[in-house]
Amino acid sequence: MSTVSPAGEAAGPVNDDAGAVVTVRAPAETKTRQRLPYFVGISHDTAGSGGLSMNLVVIPAGGAAEPHVHRGYETAIYILAGRVETRYGRRLRHTVVNEAGDFVYIPADVPHQPVNLSVDEPALAIVARTDANEQESVVLYDPVADALIASKAGEREEGSER
Repeated sequence: MSTVSPAGEAAGPVNDDAGAVVTVRAPAETKTRQRLPYFVGISHDTAGSGGLSMNLVVIPAGGAAEPHVHRGYETAIYILAGRVETRYGRRLRHTVVNEAGDFVYIPADVPHQPVNLSVDEPALAIVARTDANEQESVVLYDPVADALIASKAGEREEGSER
């Protein structure tokens, strides 16, 4: 079956399944590997998604996520409330501050750590990933260990040049 778009081109097959649209109400807060309160929305488990997850994350007042990486998956974030500093990159040496109304994109495999800049109010964001099993790709990241590894690698390289 195919349809015709308003411009007159064939739009391809369409899904006419009565159960195609799924509504999810997050029943309760869960804790993530990043150690933040999460309200699971769309995922493989909740909606049958094949390549997307979307959740509500809360960063408590004065709180921060554990530094982490999403291996092989992109992240898009919409800040609903609050101001968040995101430390990112090797050794988390870069920073950007975002606030309510900002859209944020984090490429796959970029270490990052969001930090709520308010000591009084939580920050809230909608987070979408190209991973339908959202927590499976999360790997905690240790910027201190990364710095030590990079330092030792640099010492070996310098030592071999002498």
